Amino acid sequence: MSKPIVAIVGRPNVGKSTLFNTLAGERISIVDDKPGVTRDRIYADCNWLNYNFTLIDTGGIEPDSQMVIPKQMREQAEIAMETADVIIFLTDVREGLTDDDRKVADLLRRSKKPVVLCVNKVDNFTKFGNDIYEFYNLGMGDPVGVSASEKLGLGDLLDAVTAGFPPQSESEAEDNRPKIAIVGKPNVGKSSIVNRMAGSRRVIVSDEAGTTRDAIDTVVRANKKEYVLIDTAGLRRRSKVKEDIERYSIIRAVSAVERADVVLLVIDATEGVSEQDAKIAGIAHEKNKGILILVNKWDLVEKDNNTVKEQTKRIRMVLSFLDYADIMFISAETGQRLPNVFAKVDAIVENCKKRVSTGVLNEIMSQAVALHEPPSDKGRRLRLYYITQVAVGPPTFVVFVNDKELMHFSYQRYLENQIREAFDFSGTSIKIIVRERNEKEQS
Repeated sequence: MSKPIVAIVGRPNVGKSTLFNTLAGERISIVDDKPGVTRDRIYADCNWLNYNFTLIDTGGIEPDSQMVIPKQMREQAEIAMETADVIIFLTDVREGLTDDDRKVADLLRRSKKPVVLCVNKVDNFTKFGNDIYEFYNLGMGDPVGVSASEKLGLGDLLDAVTAGFPPQSESEAEDNRPKIAIVGKPNVGKSSIVNRMAGSRRVIVSDEAGTTRDAIDTVVRANKKEYVLIDTAGLRRRSKVKEDIERYSIIRAVSAVERADVVLLVIDATEGVSEQDAKIAGIAHEKNKGILILVNKWDLVEKDNNTVKEQTKRIRMVLSFLDYADIMFISAETGQRLPNVFAKVDAIVENCKKRVSTGVLNEIMSQAVALHEPPSDKGRRLRLYYITQVAVGPPTFVVFVNDKELMHFSYQRYLENQIREAFDFSGTSIKIIVRERNEKEQS
């Protein structure tokens, strides 16, 4: 099941970034007293009790402002509201109930999503506790008083948030069909790819927006099995401003990637790979999803004998963290190589679920150590005792060593490459967890 998405929404300078950082457990957003300092939406994976969810920080809403920055931030927040399962509506007890709060409340009511009204900066409940009741006038239910900076009242807030999560349906829990998210910058051809892949194989088209996002799912049949295509391109674009569109593509990618087994990252062959592609790819990589890179509009590129090699080199350089992902050069317009995508997806799904026996793993590790001696520091050498696979999706391995500090990143990467070379984990990330075990435990 995909994790629910929670968006923090409110007018500028009510403490959204401070609350986000507190709930996320680390300083991720820029916090400043100047209204509108949070320019980009930031997301983080969070948990409360038995609930895991993705938290989104937004720019502040100034409902009536036509200034460029506030207008852009309002549009960002509206996209976040469309995507979220639950919305935290943040207000400020020190400033009291404002006209802008009322306008934001009207905007949120139209979203028809569960809203938790949160009153921030209640650093002293004896002093400010009664001031919370003013916010009942918004008609948004019981306000929850918190202090994001002092970490007060967060338990009550999170209880209210998780109570609004949608229940997991039995059909969702039992749906084993591969789910494929098509992500990328705007205008790279995502919708065209979906239409071409569906074609006559389209069996179900849902016109009903999901409870947590507005992407339309398309179920298609290929290779005698069904696949679910998650297309984010259908989300309506509210602005032609380039920076806005880039921000929107990030949040669309977050919601789609959460639900997917395999992510198809679409790159425009006529423009080449960009830093924005890297940002979107990073979401799938961080969430340990299977990944396939599709270079679309290949029919529009003038080619010679080195074109594929040069494009591949550029992609590998910008997306260096995705060296395990295969690259396919396709054309949604002509259908070139698109039928092969389903077979690639099947292979990636299998690699994500692949298990390797402990005995074989330790043979590979012994060979790797023999070929490349482990590093040492101040006369103490790294010793690798044992390796075993503990999970799939992604394949996760635990390596027991004498001293974790001696396991340099480069040697861990070398070990990962040896595992990949032996067992072909193309398309999926690999997690290696290093744990210490002293010599006495080995004897």
